[in-house]
Amino acid sequence: MSCFSQRLRRTAPMQGNSRNELVPSKPPRMNGWSWPPQAFQIVGWLAYSYLAIVSFGIYIPLLPLPLNHVAYTLMGITFIVHFVTHIAAVTIDPADASVRAKQSYSSPLPFFDRTKQPHVIQDLHCYLCDVKVGPKVKHCGVCNKCVEDFDHHCKWMNTCVGGRNYWFFFLALSSATISTFLLIVVVLFIFIQHYLDPHSLRTAPQFTSALGNTTWLVFLPLAPIKTSSAGLLISAFITIMLSITCLLLLSHLLGFHLYLFYKGISTYDYIKMQRQKEARNRDSEAGNSRDAKTHNKSPQSQMGSIDCEPALSQNPSSCKFDNKGPLSSRLSESICTELENFKKSSEKENSFRYGTENPADNTAREMSDVKSWKPVDDEEAQSSSVKSVDSVPGVQDPLGSSIMTPDET
Repeated sequence: MSCFSQRLRRTAPMQGNSRNELVPSKPPRMNGWSWPPQAFQIVGWLAYSYLAIVSFGIYIPLLPLPLNHVAYTLMGITFIVHFVTHIAAVTIDPADASVRAKQSYSSPLPFFDRTKQPHVIQDLHCYLCDVKVGPKVKHCGVCNKCVEDFDHHCKWMNTCVGGRNYWFFFLALSSATISTFLLIVVVLFIFIQHYLDPHSLRTAPQFTSALGNTTWLVFLPLAPIKTSSAGLLISAFITIMLSITCLLLLSHLLGFHLYLFYKGISTYDYIKMQRQKEARNRDSEAGNSRDAKTHNKSPQSQMGSIDCEPALSQNPSSCKFDNKGPLSSRLSESICTELENFKKSSEKENSFRYGTENPADNTAREMSDVKSWKPVDDEEAQSSSVKSVDSVPGVQDPLGSSIMTPDET
């Protein structure tokens, strides 16, 4: 059986040596702890561990009293809240209730054939999970399962964020933003005080045994380790750069979710709206470009068109033409001149034929002639015929200027 006769949507990468070999799809992921982990997930845990170590092991113990107690309390609460909520968001299975009730997460899902169904979820039925789902359910291609109230797939947590774990995700994001901001404030304070008043940072009892002002102790008070001023400043610079980067990313994401919360939509709804807006913009731009091309072609097709029809309310001898090109202007002027000459000659013929009298007077005169007509006798008719013969006009000699009569011919 040929594998190229069907259009199959795979939910797992190809395996094996042959490109024609079809393998079963991967099983759906239960939560963020499912193997394999994402690279962003590992980076996130490493950054959290580093910031927690340098905060509670290096910089907060250097703060003078009572600032160190305040910093321990605030940053301790934010770090603990982030840790708990992060673990909860990663552990909770965001799948739909019908999927969680049916799926054992051990067997792979079937292939999806787009020749039979155009969409994975159609008429509230998922053809991959083979369950009835709600209207706000989306099948995640990464987790390979239907997620209830789908918001987005988080690579930092390696799981989907849906209705069951969204608020844990939001609390983890908010606590991480606050703790990072507090850490930046603490490190900047120590960095500045190191140059202005270093003795204010050496209030711990362990500094009494330290030799010189260039020797500093870290991981107080449990395991004091000696370090130099250069080492302390270099670690402070690295911590500030990393904290600022994390703060920019976290604050941007937090602001975006606050905006979504204000609008009452999810991340997936926002992405769909943006795609629809981009599609409308592309359609409008395509329509404008077509209209512009049509508008540019229409003057060229009307280059030689001339409008020589005079308006009824204007001067009869006026002539209008559209374009002022050198060739079309000459042609239009010549045509309009001929039309004006033709109109003048026709007016002259009309005046010669009908005269300058009023047509009403001519009609009245003809009616009076008809009324004054009377029969005549034979003698009068004969005399009138003789007169008509005598009144034959002369013919001009074509070879000369003399007038010829009919008798001479």
